[in-house]
Amino acid sequence: MWRKYYNLQWTVEDDVLFVKYGDKFLQPFCADENIESAVRKIVTEYKNNPASEYIFINAEKNFVVQIEKISDLSFEFLPQRDRFDYVYSTQDLINLPGRKYHSKKNYLNAFTSQFPSAQYVSDFTDELKNLCVECLNVWYTEHDLNEYPALPFERDAILELLDDFDFFDIKGGAIILAGKVIAFSFGERLNEDTAVIHIEKADFDVKGAYAAINRQFAAFEWKDIKYINREEDLGISGIRSAKESYHPVKMIEKFHVKLR
Repeated sequence: MWRKYYNLQWTVEDDVLFVKYGDKFLQPFCADENIESAVRKIVTEYKNNPASEYIFINAEKNFVVQIEKISDLSFEFLPQRDRFDYVYSTQDLINLPGRKYHSKKNYLNAFTSQFPSAQYVSDFTDELKNLCVECLNVWYTEHDLNEYPALPFERDAILELLDDFDFFDIKGGAIILAGKVIAFSFGERLNEDTAVIHIEKADFDVKGAYAAINRQFAAFEWKDIKYINREEDLGISGIRSAKESYHPVKMIEKFHVKLR
């Protein structure tokens, strides 16, 4: 969904998926036994065209640990806090247990009391897709696209997803109030114990809408999954505060990598 914004390029060679992110590489996607040979190919490519100071960006910790063991190559690893993924216990997001979630539970209860007719739906009919587009258009009118240049690309990606929803094989959920979608979310299963949330939008004028879609999407779609990854905060203070307030059980560290 970010291929246009980041100028993504990819190729598959010897059972390895190589992805280039502008003039930098993502970590290669392959079996562990193929990591070293894949990295050596990337190092050769990078040395022939060192367009960036980084050879890899947003590399995960497990990859960093693996390439540190390559004895004849030397790398420098720079943690990227803005890109760390927030991972939560699914049951915590559903049940909001204990004192640390007291304010969240009050917020959700207030939404339920004020909007008893609000309804969660997950059957993405053409009508529901159109209602999501209307909600999306309202959301974007309330944000400064000049301040966040990625937003128009995100909007196009969401529209593309809605246009061909079945093809992408993801789960979606929305909350309808008075004939309008006031919040919606999309995600997919990442592995055997984790789901990842790609998109979450809600009407700022409806107090508690974000809390409601967060909880309902987890409860209806992911209750049998142990963890939910809600991705990074991009260093935006409001997003960081909101994601920290749900008390992640772990963070997925990311690193930019330099070749020494």
